[in-house]
Amino acid sequence: MKRSKTSKQWMTEHVNDPYVQLAQKEGYRSRAAYKLLEIDEKDHLLRPGMTVVDLGATPGGWSQIAARKVGDSGKVIALDLLPLHPIHGVEFIQGDFREDDVLAQLEERLAGRKIGLVISDMAPNISGVGISDQARAMYLCELALEFSAQHLQPNGSFLVKVFQGEGFEAFLKQMRGHFAKVATRKPKASRDRSSELYLLGTGKLE
Repeated sequence: MKRSKTSKQWMTEHVNDPYVQLAQKEGYRSRAAYKLLEIDEKDHLLRPGMTVVDLGATPGGWSQIAARKVGDSGKVIALDLLPLHPIHGVEFIQGDFREDDVLAQLEERLAGRKIGLVISDMAPNISGVGISDQARAMYLCELALEFSAQHLQPNGSFLVKVFQGEGFEAFLKQMRGHFAKVATRKPKASRDRSSELYLLGTGKLE
């Protein structure tokens, strides 16, 4: 099938993207790795020995960073509907994190450990219909927040990708209801023209 003009433009931009090139050079699964690296450098989220859950982890750029930062004494559990090529130090569960059997697998992998940080870089497959895409993106954010509210340890943290637009302010308000502090982050690796932001909730309220 012939590629559209927009598709060709995206591919050209992607191939020439300095973060894409750097990720290939340094062995990261995606350019998104640099977003988490920059946020962590500022906020010191990832610490040796902590337990991290990565929602919507594939292809694994964030899980790679998390595993490196928490070390062998920590634990990273990644979940996604799509398969994930194995990553050293990362335990993977394929499935929908809303489903009971997947949550049961997560509990088994945790083996009593408390989750200190939930990270979510999820985004829906883009249809090109702005209103629909925004609604689906915010729905994923709400699912990730609900998971965090139920499973994070008290005083834990939650980092989630959001898109500015319809539903953003309402979601921000929801986050503030669950965390002592909510901050906005726009790492350099986020493309300027993109409406994506990252919300960081710290100090989960009991």
